[in-house]
Amino acid sequence: MSTTIVITGASSGFGALTARALADAGHTVYAGMRETASRNAPQVQAAADYAQEHGVDLRAIELDVGAQASVDAAIAQVVEEQGQVDVLIHNAGHMVVGPAEAFTPEQLAELYDVNVLSTQRVNRAVLPGMRARGAGLVIWVSSSSVKGGTPPYLAPYFAAKAGMDSLAVSYAGELARWGVETSIVVPGSFTSGTNHFAHSGHPADTAVEAEYETKYAGLMTQVAEKLAALAPEGATASLVSDEIARIVALPAGQRPYRVHVDPADDGSEEVSDVADRIRRDFLVRVGLDDLLRAG
Repeated sequence: MSTTIVITGASSGFGALTARALADAGHTVYAGMRETASRNAPQVQAAADYAQEHGVDLRAIELDVGAQASVDAAIAQVVEEQGQVDVLIHNAGHMVVGPAEAFTPEQLAELYDVNVLSTQRVNRAVLPGMRARGAGLVIWVSSSSVKGGTPPYLAPYFAAKAGMDSLAVSYAGELARWGVETSIVVPGSFTSGTNHFAHSGHPADTAVEAEYETKYAGLMTQVAEKLAALAPEGATASLVSDEIARIVALPAGQRPYRVHVDPADDGSEEVSDVADRIRRDFLVRVGLDDLLRAG
């Protein structure tokens, strides 16, 4: 059955792959991205070309998750054209690389805004419609760094993804009685097929960064090489988009609360299994087990 899907951060990486996979499955997909008339104009054209070549309904839409007015305008356009949003996918995110101390507080706040506060802007635009209908699916693209093994020099990004994951967990319970489902998709490290590392930000305090280089020279190169070696052959970013498409295709009430796509196996799934079990047990103990049905 065709559904209307909005995905944020869909100009490249997981977002672009997921938008195409869902369109291929017969859904109407709005690929949200910013600066559609300038920087991302080639990505807009690429989405249009893909739609025409494959005979699918894939539409790029101006959606800057950092601006409430842009978010509201984008969702209003989708509702005007389709009547409703059936599935919302929180995928937008940004990575930074470097010693944590070398980032200014303002840089951390900016990263938190992109990775966490953006989801709140989009939720406030989409969720009223889902709650009114008593149906919908919200998918959060988290990170295995939230609970798995983590190397240094990625602390601001890891902290932001942990914040988003915690928000998703609370939203799952708060949306359950409205009939709105939650699925948290947890990708591991994918060193190719995304632009996370290629477009990553760097510390503003270059003097402190240089001091750390006297002790940690070449650390990120070492990490990248080791992560690439840990990934089994065929572990491409499309594994994530394929899993999201599988979840969307499942009947309401049968979607998983959390799934991992972590070929390198950094331990996140094992830790998450314990944390999610404790959450389930606690909700039962306090008489809120009904919140587990849609989340």
